[in-house]
Amino acid sequence: MLAVISHPDCLLHDAGQYHPENADRLYAINNRLIASGLDFVVQHHEAPLADRRQLKLAHDAKYVKRIMETAPQFGSVQIDGDTVMSPHSLQAALRAAGAGILAVDLIMKKKANPVFCSVRPPGHHAEHDKAMGFCLFNNVAVAAAHALDKYRLKRVAIVDFDVHHGNGTEDIFSGDERVLFCSSFQHPFYPYTGHDSDTRNLVDVPLASGTDGPAFRKAVTEHWLPALEAFRPQLLFISAGFDAHLLDDMSGLKLVESDYGWITDELVSIAEKHAQGRIVSMLEGGYNAEALARSVVSHLNALLRVG
Repeated sequence: MLAVISHPDCLLHDAGQYHPENADRLYAINNRLIASGLDFVVQHHEAPLADRRQLKLAHDAKYVKRIMETAPQFGSVQIDGDTVMSPHSLQAALRAAGAGILAVDLIMKKKANPVFCSVRPPGHHAEHDKAMGFCLFNNVAVAAAHALDKYRLKRVAIVDFDVHHGNGTEDIFSGDERVLFCSSFQHPFYPYTGHDSDTRNLVDVPLASGTDGPAFRKAVTEHWLPALEAFRPQLLFISAGFDAHLLDDMSGLKLVESDYGWITDELVSIAEKHAQGRIVSMLEGGYNAEALARSVVSHLNALLRVG
């Protein structure tokens, strides 16, 4: 059964009054799940707190210590140009990383599958020893590293369709042949990485501003799907960013809800063929609340096909 993992702490992270990464994103998703009826046909779980040992599977120990010590009791701390910590940010970030860990455990113990983690802050820009791009800990990387460590999996794939390149995930797993990382992203665009990668376990698909659904589907079909078929992942992770949506003014791509449903269908087929249907999806970007919520519902409806 499809499970959704979240936690009220994720609503409390406050990056500032006008920051695009805000709690309205999760409120919109929650409301749309109820309106669509999906809320009543999924399992609900509360995200645990990730611990230091789990975080250090993907992050430098000194970096983890620094983030924990930087968390303010009052006011806010600017980590980089667009990444902020408020008094509740550390707790939210630990829940977001913990959600991915719980998702892996639920799937591997056959208690749920697939699993969607509706959490914030996002994670895919956080590198091994660096926070950036709204991200403190790399949630999907921590989850994938947990799967490799605890369950001794030999091959996991991470697919990232956020409009921004998942530079943090790439940084953490570059050269690790146990992990195939497939990322599509607008280029040139923040964080200006990914377009010149040459490591064998990376499949980067840069897309020009203005790219629409049919062009996105063509690129995925030509590049991602053959790589995933050849890799035969035992567990498939999705960095599910929805900011490539036509209505999201964060970017210049022109995807719509049906495109997110299509790519999810394709990934479900890969997972069913090679990974016993095992999929963990983690929320990344998406800053037009209405478009985000509709896209998540399209994504979840496709995930319901599993099994």
